[in-house]
Amino acid sequence: MDDRIRVSDADRERVTARLREHFAEGRLTSDELDERITATLSAKTFGDLRAVLADLPEPGTVAPESWRQPPTRATRGGYPYRHRPRVLPLLLIVLIFALVLPGAGLALFTVFKLMLLVWLGFCLAGILAAALAAARFHRHVRRHWRSGYDGHWHQYQWRNW
Repeated sequence: MDDRIRVSDADRERVTARLREHFAEGRLTSDELDERITATLSAKTFGDLRAVLADLPEPGTVAPESWRQPPTRATRGGYPYRHRPRVLPLLLIVLIFALVLPGAGLALFTVFKLMLLVWLGFCLAGILAAALAAARFHRHVRRHWRSGYDGHWHQYQWRNW
């Protein structure tokens, strides 16, 4: 493209967006970003815009091999996918054995009850811990409450001089 052709506001906005991307990637300081955005907004031709971006890489340039991330094993929707153990088939097998084998249902029910009791114990312990923390905070507030004291020592000093 000819460097003498005048630019539009949309061209200036595209260049400022690229400058902000370079700033976010750490290639520009905030002062350089301000200078280059000012130059971009006052640019009249494509040559002026090219001068603003002259020392910055193009968005399509390829990073050197040493900078690339190692390839992931599998992706799902573009994101790396970690294979986790399948729990649902194991639960179905246990349920089938509990229904087929005599006495296995009672054992499964007993294990389920024990898990519920442990869960209930953790819930009660959490409620107790929250109540103790609230009581401790209440005691702290009552002990350190002073009339005119709003939590900032320097303001308290100046008011009482």
